[in-house]
Amino acid sequence: MPEMTVTVRWPDGGVADCYSPSLVMHDHLEPGATYRVDEFTRRSSTALAEASERVRARYGFTCSASAASLDRIRATASRFDAADLVEVLDMQPPLPPASKETP
Repeated sequence: MPEMTVTVRWPDGGVADCYSPSLVMHDHLEPGATYRVDEFTRRSSTALAEASERVRARYGFTCSASAASLDRIRATASRFDAADLVEVLDMQPPLPPASKETP
C-alpha cells in the first residue's frame, strides 16, 4: 500500500507534514490549494478514515499512524479560527499521470 505525505502551511506560517498510509488524500486535497481550517480538518478526517479503512481491509487492523496524524491535525487546527486558511504545499508522491486509452 503506497504511503504519502501532505505538507501544509498553517495560518501562523508553521509548516507540517501529515502522513497517510494511502494515496486517497489526493481524492480530498489538492497541492497548491488553500482551505479554511475547518474544511481542511473535515477533508483530512474523511481521507484519513478512508485510508485507515483500506489498511484494515487489507491487513485486518486499522492504521495507528493515520489516527495519530489526524490527532495532530485536529490539535493544530484547534489553535486557529475556523475561517483561517491552511495551504497545501505539496503531496508526495504525486498521482501518476492519467493514462490515455487508445481504441
